[in-house]
Amino acid sequence: MKKLLLILVAAATVTSCDIDRLSKGSMDSDVIVNNPDAMITGSYGQLKGWSDVMHRLGEYAGDNMMIRGSSTDAFYEFLSYSRTANNWRLTSFWDAGYKAIAQSSNVIKMLEEGTDATIDNQLGECYYIRGMMYFYLSRAFGRPYYQNPETNLGVPIVNGTPDDIFDLQLPDRSSVKDTYEQAISDLKKAETLLTINKGNVYASKGAAQAMLSRVYLYMSGTYQSPNAEYARLSVEYADKVINSGTYSLLNREQFMKYNTFTPESNNETIFAIKRVASEFSGGDHYGGIGGMYSNINGVGYGEMYASEKYINLLNETGRNDWRSDQFNLVDARAAFIEPTYAQDEITGKNTEVFRFVKGGKESSLSYAQFVVERTGNSIIAVEVIPKTATKDEERIPYVMTVIDASQGLYSVKYKDGKTYEGLLDYYISLNNGYPQFYITKCSKEGENTQLHSPIISRLGEVYLNRAEAQAKLGNYSAALSDLNTIRTRSIVNGAYASLNASNASKLIDKERELELAFQAERSYDVFRNGEALTRHYPGPHNQFEDIAATDFRVVYFIPQTAINSYSGVLTQNPTQ
Repeated sequence: MKKLLLILVAAATVTSCDIDRLSKGSMDSDVIVNNPDAMITGSYGQLKGWSDVMHRLGEYAGDNMMIRGSSTDAFYEFLSYSRTANNWRLTSFWDAGYKAIAQSSNVIKMLEEGTDATIDNQLGECYYIRGMMYFYLSRAFGRPYYQNPETNLGVPIVNGTPDDIFDLQLPDRSSVKDTYEQAISDLKKAETLLTINKGNVYASKGAAQAMLSRVYLYMSGTYQSPNAEYARLSVEYADKVINSGTYSLLNREQFMKYNTFTPESNNETIFAIKRVASEFSGGDHYGGIGGMYSNINGVGYGEMYASEKYINLLNETGRNDWRSDQFNLVDARAAFIEPTYAQDEITGKNTEVFRFVKGGKESSLSYAQFVVERTGNSIIAVEVIPKTATKDEERIPYVMTVIDASQGLYSVKYKDGKTYEGLLDYYISLNNGYPQFYITKCSKEGENTQLHSPIISRLGEVYLNRAEAQAKLGNYSAALSDLNTIRTRSIVNGAYASLNASNASKLIDKERELELAFQAERSYDVFRNGEALTRHYPGPHNQFEDIAATDFRVVYFIPQTAINSYSGVLTQNPTQ
């Protein structure tokens, strides 16, 4: 009996389907044909580990977050842009992506299309997973589409396990254009085959259409030089999702609890990678996506916080006040940020402080939290310099000048001669000198500390896809309508008054950053539109090095282990 080599069948999948593992990871072909769900579920299983690294690649390389200090973990290279090919997390992302491609391709080869709706739907699931993997792999390892896609390299197109695995000669990387075409072909095929909606933790027609809307948006050029054909196609597929009536935007109150809902109970989620507590190990709780952003009830490393840039963006239309006795969130997206206010050990009360960012290119940017002292109508901020072996404690008072008392906004002229703006707040506990603005968007699913099912597509993104594509087509009225649909959901009476060629890129980019933060989109959004990534805020990163969209570090190196084990030529990305 012929045996097919499986790249991977997840242990949990095999157990749940009561399929016995065969030696050397192989499985009889008639067993596979009679149990295609086993392989398909195995493909979904690959997405669980894949999604962890996928998140880090897209989010850590952006400007929504900062880390408390340098790290020896391989993920620090994503944040610091110190790219290397010997990175085990990159290898994990590459391997899991191609395992999902191979496993899905093997099912596609074995099942006969047109047999019945169930089999066709199973094929559609495989086409969706494969198309999605090619897109995600290409955006990580291939240059932004607007940059010569015909000649720039994407990733190898290898659809399935070859018949002769002992004399392999695999193809080199295809162009970015060809890789995108493969992804589009698979996703369009999925769209036609997926007629059974099994829920939003499975591939569906809507999931394929939402992904096509994003893929075409990535192909739609920059605002300065748009590609009208691809922008129209992005609009077309966004229309299909929005007009289907299958999905609906959560209202403001529900949206602020988005992270706590399981995917199945969330009508805005189009496709998510399902995680359950029983398979979420202790290590996942601590070092997984959510565990790096927060510590909840003692669970999680909590080493990464919302950046000053992101906090300022949230506060742009009005201060979000997280203090329990003055709680007021102007922007609903501020609900996913939780500062760690610390009470005084003696009094048990909060300490009022004036917090601001000081420094600049000559001395680096850092946070300051000065104790506030009030005497009648007088208010000063006091910098306390601790006592040393040779010097007594020093207290330096600064007069605070009102900017907006209702918002708690003031300024001080600091001892370095500069005037800094900041706000009155309570003392936030520090980690390596950084206030802990915990991020909980990737935590608390089902109120289970760090449990999180990564969201691949949701309706909010599709509206923003359509807004950007319409703007690139010059349809500013339609773009404004979509943009305000998302904005006014989060900010009451916060609608933009107008949108035109002069402000479209700025406003749409800002709304995408606010809305899609911590969903692994940010760095790709910046570079695909030809913009530079700027991270002028506190943190151990190079604060004043702007990463241009043409920089060689915008794309990741092909893992060296993949090159070493590849049966054929696998061309590396340029190293400068």
